[in-house]
Amino acid sequence: MKFLKSLLFYLGLFIIIIPTVFVFYWMISGGFKTQLQIISSPPVFFYEPNIKNYIEVITQHNFGLYMWNSFVVAALSTLVALLVGIPAGYSISRFRMRTSVFLLTVSRMVPFVSYLMPWFITFRRWGLIDSYTGLTLAHLIVNMPIVVLLMSTFFEEVPYELEEAAEIDGASKVNVFKYVSLPLARNGVITSAILSFVFSWNQFLFSLILSGPRTQTVPIAVFNFMTYEEIAWGGLLAAATMITLPVLILTIFIHKYIVRGLTLGALKG
Repeated sequence: MKFLKSLLFYLGLFIIIIPTVFVFYWMISGGFKTQLQIISSPPVFFYEPNIKNYIEVITQHNFGLYMWNSFVVAALSTLVALLVGIPAGYSISRFRMRTSVFLLTVSRMVPFVSYLMPWFITFRRWGLIDSYTGLTLAHLIVNMPIVVLLMSTFFEEVPYELEEAAEIDGASKVNVFKYVSLPLARNGVITSAILSFVFSWNQFLFSLILSGPRTQTVPIAVFNFMTYEEIAWGGLLAAATMITLPVLILTIFIHKYIVRGLTLGALKG
């Protein structure tokens, strides 16, 4: 009976993950194929790999600049979201600001396309189109609610008695937050930072409208492989692999923090 349960478990797990694994396989292997091999029917599974697509992506499409732009925008938006979102999450958890939680949830659920026109008009007047500042501000729409909601959940797990004990010993409110609450919620900080960086790294819509030749990010670089005449599948798949690789490596090393953070959020929710 135990063997049958294990067999059914691994069979179900295999059925769930195989589509995702196959997509990754197809993306990575496609980067080493020619255009003809990628679109051939039936599919080609055995071929001589070549790195021509990767060389073209790096040398002809200025991919290094796109990667740098994505890193700068993702890092800046994550940093600002943490600096503002952590104190905001702490305040929400300690002062029971349920209305703020509701408004943040609504702002996160609203389709991003509804922000585009106001942002575009405002940024054009302020001269922020095609700038790191404009993209960072736009990406905060994605990152800020995540950080605030996650951190408020983690701070609710910190026993209030510990803060009271620190205050009785003479600690100020700021020191209680800095030396008691924040260290105990460090897993939430790590989870929020990782999710914010990944969401910003993958953000396409804001970068498409608000970026320019100097600040285009990697999702836009992939989009450039698609034209009215053809889709350069080899370059597109090679670029997609290069975009996914940093996020995939990051996820492998810190996935336990993400799972713990999302699980805690689900339990509290």
